[in-house]
Amino acid sequence: MSPQPSQHHLDVPGGTVYYEVRGSGPLLLVIGQPMTSGPFGPLADLLAEDHTVVTYDPHGLGHSTVEDPALAITPEIEAEDLAHIVDAVGGGPADVFGSSGGAVAGLALAAEHPEKVTTLIAHEPPVAELLPDAPYVRTALDDVEDAYHAYGAGAAWGKFVSVVMHDGPVTEEGVAPAAWPPAGSDDEDGTAPASENAGDEAPPEPSEKEMADNEVFFLRMLKPFTRYQPPVEVLRSAGPRVVVAVGAASGGEIAARSARALAEQLGTPAAMFPGDHGGFMADPEGFAAKIQELLTESR
Repeated sequence: MSPQPSQHHLDVPGGTVYYEVRGSGPLLLVIGQPMTSGPFGPLADLLAEDHTVVTYDPHGLGHSTVEDPALAITPEIEAEDLAHIVDAVGGGPADVFGSSGGAVAGLALAAEHPEKVTTLIAHEPPVAELLPDAPYVRTALDDVEDAYHAYGAGAAWGKFVSVVMHDGPVTEEGVAPAAWPPAGSDDEDGTAPASENAGDEAPPEPSEKEMADNEVFFLRMLKPFTRYQPPVEVLRSAGPRVVVAVGAASGGEIAARSARALAEQLGTPAAMFPGDHGGFMADPEGFAAKIQELLTESR
């Protein structure tokens, strides 16, 4: 069994950020968004065999706090948090593996604080503004926020997952509803798994913290991250090596298409990772091996 990570809270502008540290060796940040540190545990444990691995809870989510609950949380704000973490842990500059919104935060970190980053592996950043169907993606994401206001987090998660899982360009017809959650799994707002007896028992009410996190994500994070426009020229010349990664099974999903568009603009090939958008949870061993391979190439 891997040793338990050390747990830390760090004061940052606008709140406090929670992070965990495992292992020893070169510094490696493993980050997501809205995913917090917990789901990255198996991957982080594997990488900690020869790295000092840092996972964290993004600004205002999980164990991290935010002072102004009305403040938009942008990639630049998360980049500042990550820069403070690199300084607090020591041993930088850091390599960074970021997935989804974490990849967007990683792009902002590489652009805003290039001295803090050696190599950034950006796994499927949903930088949809690079896509030709960006106006329709924006409308679909507006619908997610509208669903949150009108019907609450459950409806918003349903709309969000439908956008995330949509295969191919988004049109003026929008996206079709996705079947979610899959039978036998927990959905993302903490309700009970679906089952044949689901109608017999009401799902548990989300906690106050879960409700607060949902509000932060849907009303403060979703648009700033999906509408982030990577400064491609800066990223080309800033110093850190930027590797854009795509899941082998992601097909034409928005995040995968966005990643391919970014790789094309950067003039670099996209690295192929196992699985889909959440592949690091399904195959942490495969992800760890691919991350190690890419970091070795950069040495």
